[in-house]
Amino acid sequence: VLLVESGGGSVQPGGSLRLSCQISERINSRYCVAWFRRPPGKEREAVATITNDQVTTYVDSVKGRFTLSKDNAKNIVYLQMESLKPEDTGMYICAAGGQWSDGAMQCYSGSRPWIFGYWGQGTRVTVSS
Repeated sequence: VLLVESGGGSVQPGGSLRLSCQISERINSRYCVAWFRRPPGKEREAVATITNDQVTTYVDSVKGRFTLSKDNAKNIVYLQMESLKPEDTGMYICAAGGQWSDGAMQCYSGSRPWIFGYWGQGTRVTVSS
């Protein structure tokens, strides 16, 4: 198994969760890593991405609340989620991939999900009172 997510759960609005994505070293050293989410009854969307150079991007709805970080020694990518809202509810899925362009592996902020070739099974997040 190449990507394994953990850390999901149920919290009240305003609460926090930290998701973890354990990645194989071979993948972590080469590719972008992204968190996607699929809210109930809605399309999957990219939440945050991180490049090998630790450059991060976030969807507007989570900016200032979510923080993506990578521990290369442990090959784990963390998604720290604060001030959670009911609309953050969904299945959160870790993915790895990217497209080589301009001398670097590009994530395109997750807007091209087809370039992510490795996907985890997901971890569920529920935010409700």
